[in-house]
Amino acid sequence: MQVTTRATTQGTTQNTTGDTTGDTTFSRRDLLRAAGGLTVGAAFAAPLKAAAAEPGAARTEPTSWVDPAMPEVTHRMIETNGIRLHVAEQGEGPLVILCHGFPECWYSWRHQLPALAKAGFRAVAPDLRGYGRSDHPEEVEKYTILHDIGDIVGLVGALGARQAVIAGHDIGAPIAWQSALLRPDLFRAVIGLSPPFRPRGFGDAGPPTTLMPRNENAVFYQLFLATPEAEAALGRDLRRTFRSQLYALSGDRPPSAAGGFPAGMMPRKGTVLTDPASLPSWVTESDIDVYVAEFTRSGFRGALAWWRNIDRSWELLAPLAGATVTVPALYIAGERDFVAAVFSQEIAKQSALVPKLRPAMMLPGCGHWTQQERAPQVSAAMIDFIRSL
Repeated sequence: MQVTTRATTQGTTQNTTGDTTGDTTFSRRDLLRAAGGLTVGAAFAAPLKAAAAEPGAARTEPTSWVDPAMPEVTHRMIETNGIRLHVAEQGEGPLVILCHGFPECWYSWRHQLPALAKAGFRAVAPDLRGYGRSDHPEEVEKYTILHDIGDIVGLVGALGARQAVIAGHDIGAPIAWQSALLRPDLFRAVIGLSPPFRPRGFGDAGPPTTLMPRNENAVFYQLFLATPEAEAALGRDLRRTFRSQLYALSGDRPPSAAGGFPAGMMPRKGTVLTDPASLPSWVTESDIDVYVAEFTRSGFRGALAWWRNIDRSWELLAPLAGATVTVPALYIAGERDFVAAVFSQEIAKQSALVPKLRPAMMLPGCGHWTQQERAPQVSAAMIDFIRSL
């Protein structure tokens, strides 16, 4: 992850430590409360009754609206799993849930929403908890993968559906993979973009942060994102942050952009931030405007809390050790995606853990922002896969 050097915290406080692994140790009471109340009450719950949320006393936003820039897309606030999620939806037909990655929002699926709708599907892209207009719980421990899964399980029911196909990119991919593993009755198929399926969400070799590489010169990007410095770095200049990230992690970056560091590693000193003279053809300054507006609204605190809970999420998924994804699955990644490079061994062996996985689709010249960089190819592959179910 490539970053700037200061923060905007949106008036919140953060539970942090100076350790590069972040705050990843929790009390037994915390674990039991999360594992019991969340897993039983949300991830394994029956679909909820359809319900659009009423505005709370502290909120002035409407419960539904249309953005003039994309009038075919309907926006709503929906209650699920004890919070409110903002969703963007388009089309009628079988439900497809689209989970975005970091640092993104529903807008990263702007090309797939109309494509899926035109193909006869109901496409719904939520802002995950902590992002955009969705709620931002104060407690850092409320951002485990099971919280996200619980949100999506509840969302399917709140939308009045009995089943859905779930797709996810970046952190949305492990959410999608594990949702399909936990609730094959609810998610009839899964599409993962960038991260492959990994046991227990983050691998099965041990607590994830203890295995992440680090040395005196560089640290694995996920360790950095768990620190208070990450919020400071990403929040200083939002336009520069998003222009830099969308360029530097894309397939359009030159080979020298990594600065000589292995895939996924960040230098401990200096900056690798590159603000491009021009953006790649697949992203515009107007697109950057959307991301800037959404993160001006939300800040990075909730989004970064995911990384502070990696070890805890792994611990909570212990009952799933050795479990396989039994529903049909599709995996798509860019050949120049740093995530695909980091997890190349997992990509090679994931078919053993996902028996109904279709042949992997590796996109030549594509980087990390899969569905944005190669929108027509990704949309077509998703539609073909869902129609084949």
